[in-house]
Amino acid sequence: MRASQSVATTDGSTRTREWAIALLALAILAVIPLLSSSRALQDFIIRLAAFGILATSLNMLIGYGGMVSFGHAMFFGGGAYTFALLMQKAGVSVPSAIAGTVLLTAVVGALVGAICVRLKEIYFAFLTLAFQMFVHRIILSWVDMTGGDQGITGGIPRPVFLGINLANFRELYWFACFLGVACLLLIRWILQSPFGYSLRMVRDNADRAWFLGINVWRIRLYAFVLSSCFASIGGVIMALFVSGAFPEFSYWTMSGEAIFMIMMGGLHMYLGPLVGAGLLLLFNDVITRVTESHGLVLGVIVLIFALGFKRGILDFVLQLSRRFKRVKA
Repeated sequence: MRASQSVATTDGSTRTREWAIALLALAILAVIPLLSSSRALQDFIIRLAAFGILATSLNMLIGYGGMVSFGHAMFFGGGAYTFALLMQKAGVSVPSAIAGTVLLTAVVGALVGAICVRLKEIYFAFLTLAFQMFVHRIILSWVDMTGGDQGITGGIPRPVFLGINLANFRELYWFACFLGVACLLLIRWILQSPFGYSLRMVRDNADRAWFLGINVWRIRLYAFVLSSCFASIGGVIMALFVSGAFPEFSYWTMSGEAIFMIMMGGLHMYLGPLVGAGLLLLFNDVITRVTESHGLVLGVIVLIFALGFKRGILDFVLQLSRRFKRVKA
């Protein structure tokens, strides 16, 4: 009885601390426009919110589920297109469009995941890539609906809801920050729940997990659907930011960039993908201003991280701290 009470108290204190950290982060982000008039900085943070959610949701599969997906961009791009189409053609409110986007993504994620999660390792990776290329081809071919290779242009209507006017850039910035922090906090709670620990057990030893009564296929499928839904919210933020949706959002290179973000930030630290997203966006912004050989220079940087650190930055820092503690002890 005392042990269960101790666990409950620990979980409660951890949850309270995470709430406090999230509110502090949101407060800091909220005051940035009041302290700095830099539009570039605010643009960067909005993009970081979108890509941070994308990379963190993908790490739910890779780092916590042991499932390397090459097709995660289909949900990011699909979320952007679904939201943009709902706003343009259906004329619904922003909350309804977001809810509709998440619901449709969950259905697609369940259908795709039900097939993919039965496979292991490289077969899973390439089947997700095949589905992603299929979705990308639909976007390019269905010109009347998606605009083809031109994407959805003409802007996204932004009716006021709950007193929030997303046509105002500052309010759009605050809304993106709120969605980013809220999604990261929700993913954190999911991964710290019994479901999250079951997912880790399946990653480490699926046969043992099955022997202990865990439905391996169902756990993997739930993780696939949840990660796809969060990725679609990242797509919503991106659609609001660019006021449209474009085929590049669902192309395989976007999935590759999300994997790079995880590699650069770290698989085993929760905030690793967010740090990696920030680094990759920063490198992209700087490199494109300095040289036209963008892909070459970025490839060299990724190699430096892969060969030099042999892991993401936060994983490297974690290993150093553990070594320091051993030496100190």
